[in-house]
Order: sequence, then structure tokens, then C-alpha cells
Amino acid sequence: MTDRHVDLLRHGEVAGGVCFRGRSDDPLSDLGWAQMSQAVADAPTWTSILSSPLQRCAAFGECFADTHALRLERVDALSERDFGAWEGMPAHEIATEDLTRFWADPASFTPPEAEPFEAFRRRVLETWQKLLERPDPHSLVITHGGVIRVILAELLQMPTTSLLLIDVPHACRTRIRIPKPPGRPSLVFHRCN
Repeated sequence: MTDRHVDLLRHGEVAGGVCFRGRSDDPLSDLGWAQMSQAVADAPTWTSILSSPLQRCAAFGECFADTHALRLERVDALSERDFGAWEGMPAHEIATEDLTRFWADPASFTPPEAEPFEAFRRRVLETWQKLLERPDPHSLVITHGGVIRVILAELLQMPTTSLLLIDVPHACRTRIRIPKPPGRPSLVFHRCN
């Protein structure tokens, strides 16, 4: 049995500017489409593609899957954290004290009406565990920055206070190697163009 791999791909730039965007379903910008295309230009032959159902991930995933004769599996649990009342707001419109508390420890400060961090983390890690159990030799997962940070923090045994120290820019691709038991998953690369 050879090692398996999972590539995590964050969506590209989104139309509507920089803001807290969790459940908001804005499309990719033209630049975002170009960023995604560039991120997969040197791609291996993936054997499965999974995606957040939000169009900034799924629209590109559907196009890519069709081109490569693969099926796209939309997975609700791969969606970004719901930011509640902060949805659609740029950082400069949020009270400085609240924003500072959130940046310092996103796990202990929940924006008003937002998904609690532990609920978000739990759903992401339950889905990650299912991915680890799949037989696919090489999966592509198109998702969001928060989802990727949670997976990497778990993999690297980082405290939640360090989550935002992981830079995950648009169209960043991260590869994780999944060895045969008793090996443990490991980070191969975190490539940001």
C-alpha cells in the first residue's frame, strides 16, 4: 500500500471585496478564477474532488471536475465558519476591541450570532477524519481559509490561539501525506503563489 495524499485548496479572490465572509455566497472574481486555474496548472491526477457547497469553491470545482471527467462531491461541513453579525463586514467597520479579541484568540471570542468556534472545529475535524478513512489515492478538497487552518492546527498540534498565524491566501494549495498505519499524516507543502 502506497501513501495517499490530500490537497487542500482555498478558493480564489471573491467578488465584493475583503470582508468577513463565512456563509455569504459570493462568487469568485475574474482574478479569483485565474488564481484557481494557476493553482492547479501543475496538478497531479486527482482521483476525487470534494468542495464546500458555497459557489466561491463549488463553481470552480464543478468546472474542473467536468474538464477532468471526475465527480464533484459537495460537503456542507467544508463550509467556512459562520461569522453571524459580522458577515459581509470589512474589518475596519468592527469595534476595535472586539476585533482585537477575535484576532488574539478566535476560539474564545465568538462574534455576535456567529457559529461558536468549537462547533466549527468539531464539524471540520469530523469531516477530516472521514477523509482520512477514504481509499482515494489523491483527493482535492476545495474549501476556505478557516477550514484549512483548523486542519493544519490539528495536524501540527498547534494551540487554537495560533490559528491566525497560519497564512492561507487566496488559491493557496496545501498537500498532506497520509501514510499507511501506523504512520501519521504529515504536511508536505503549503504553497501560496
